[in-house]
Amino acid sequence: MKRLEDYVRSIPDFPEEGIIFRDVTSVLQDAEGLQLAVDTMQDKIRDLAFDVIVGPESRGFIFGMPIAYNLKKPFVLIRKKGKLPCETVSKEYELEYGTAVIEMHKDSITPGQRVLIVDDLIATGGTTEAMIKLIEGLGGQVAGIVVLMELAGLKGREKLTGYRLESAICYEGK
Repeated sequence: MKRLEDYVRSIPDFPEEGIIFRDVTSVLQDAEGLQLAVDTMQDKIRDLAFDVIVGPESRGFIFGMPIAYNLKKPFVLIRKKGKLPCETVSKEYELEYGTAVIEMHKDSITPGQRVLIVDDLIATGGTTEAMIKLIEGLGGQVAGIVVLMELAGLKGREKLTGYRLESAICYEGK
């Protein structure tokens, strides 16, 4: 039986020399790889109590939705600025070469709700940190974070001290 890591395609020197790009599309394009990814992520949080799952555009949708469906939990979208139709709350955060803004509906999290964040990747932790601020700003409590891949060399985990972070695969390099 293949390991989850065996489904991830590693592309050297992309997007620039010295970087190894971990391609999630190779996991998604294989039925067994996709099933193993969702099952592994779900297994990582089996002991966690939470009320709702939140996932960012777009890969958080891909992995968060089947987990929400399997566990009979609601799913909340976090999207890029200007993509949601109702009243939103937003958070600007730093990227390697600039800034970005994410939003969620103002009524999507209620005070006291325990929230699980699901995403494909944690690198520097900036997006996850911004999601936490949105959730907590609405009165939610982040119960945990689960990702398919963690790039430990980029030290994103350090920004998330005090939060439970689970990764299905952890790469030590960048």
